[in-house]
Amino acid sequence: MYLLGFDIGTSSVKATLLQADNGALIASATCPKKEMAILSPQPGWAEQNPEDWWTNVKAASQELLSESSINPADIKGIGITYQMHGLVCVDKNQQVLRPSIIWCDSRAVEIGNKAFNDLGQEYCLENFLNSPGNFTASKLHWVKENEPDLFKKIHKIMLPGDYIAMKLTGQINTTHTGLSEGILWNFKENQVAINVLDYYGIPDTVLADRVEVFGDQGNLTSDAASELGLAAGTPVCYRSGDQPNNAFSLNVLEPGQAATTAGTSGVIYGIAKESCFDPQSRVNGFLHVNHTEEKNRIGVLLCINGTGILNSWLKHNLTGGKDYNEMNELANQIPAGSEGLTILPFGNGAERSLANNNIGACFQNLDFNRHTLAHCLRAAQEGIVFSLNYGLNIMHDMGLSINTVRAGDANMFQSPIFAQTFATVTNCTVELYNTDGSQGAARGAGVGCGVYKDFDQAFIGFNKTKSIEPDPNQLESLQNAYANWLHCLEKQLSS
Repeated sequence: MYLLGFDIGTSSVKATLLQADNGALIASATCPKKEMAILSPQPGWAEQNPEDWWTNVKAASQELLSESSINPADIKGIGITYQMHGLVCVDKNQQVLRPSIIWCDSRAVEIGNKAFNDLGQEYCLENFLNSPGNFTASKLHWVKENEPDLFKKIHKIMLPGDYIAMKLTGQINTTHTGLSEGILWNFKENQVAINVLDYYGIPDTVLADRVEVFGDQGNLTSDAASELGLAAGTPVCYRSGDQPNNAFSLNVLEPGQAATTAGTSGVIYGIAKESCFDPQSRVNGFLHVNHTEEKNRIGVLLCINGTGILNSWLKHNLTGGKDYNEMNELANQIPAGSEGLTILPFGNGAERSLANNNIGACFQNLDFNRHTLAHCLRAAQEGIVFSLNYGLNIMHDMGLSINTVRAGDANMFQSPIFAQTFATVTNCTVELYNTDGSQGAARGAGVGCGVYKDFDQAFIGFNKTKSIEPDPNQLESLQNAYANWLHCLEKQLSS
């Protein structure tokens, strides 16, 4: 008996097959082998063709089955996780009307900012926990204003995961958590945000019917089954955006728990039991996967654009071809605090945590007679941690109490320096697990189809690879370094 998870990312689609009774990884596949294209017909635009996601779902499924040689009829449930905030528009024949406007497209920023002011900032934060910002509702309004003939043809709008579910089942539906990530959910009234739709002049008929995150979302059609090599009738029974799903994949479900990632960008995603918001809207709140009317579970998301991309930039421009392990070895030669060198990692566009300021990356206190490449490598990792800690303090000010943070044993958390610095600066225990989003989607499918009776059972075979505690021997040096970093940030923000 097996469970199948699909992760619809920006660069690739990953599929994972888990054995249900022990949670063992049977096989995984990633397609394409090179990154999927992002279309940018104008500066600041980012689009993808939804058909490309489907093509790679099919390829990953077929590769997975070839690798595992299982009987597809033994797959008891399919789960989907996906890149958040994208807009897919289809007509009455379920045909895509235009390329998807994806999460990193910025054309609707000013539309969302105007809505934030017109609807009232306090009202938006109290009811939606966010500014309408550059989210799905604002992107749809852009289509309405700039492509009116196409807008008239829209039968339903979807998120990227909803589109894949439609291709699998022939049914168009979404989840309440998905609506919340599009700023189409009113937290205070616990219903669709009709006032946002009214403000934007969007009929509520374009929204898909809602299904539960865990549960019946339709069954695999015979046509889809034939294309994927799977068995017709297999239930699709879990769906979630990538960051809530990352938290779920790490068994982060209750207040006080948090998940983090540190790839190109960095995220901390903490769980709150009450609706809460930052008065400056520097972090975002969404319904978490286990939210119910009876038990509030709000996912509070901090995103830092400039994290691992800084480490990558150093690798490709300053190290002369060294790999990440060699970079870590060099950085390890330098004491905590990097002997005064400070780096701000904000070189990947405007940062929401900095009130949408784009201040660029910055090296401060660089001494040509003292500092080396090794200092730069260490200071970069520390600067990334400091930026995440800056955001974590915003979350603390909102009332979140976080003392343990879980992460996949991947990306920057594979650096001992990074993981230890993160634990010490944030004063949190860091727990690392060998998991990823597609595995989380497979476990979610197990809950949704009833293979697992509860969340505890869903995490059978879920094992911690490492635990890192704060290091008191580095605390003073890192506290001083963070104070210097914060002073540097404040100067940049005020200049």
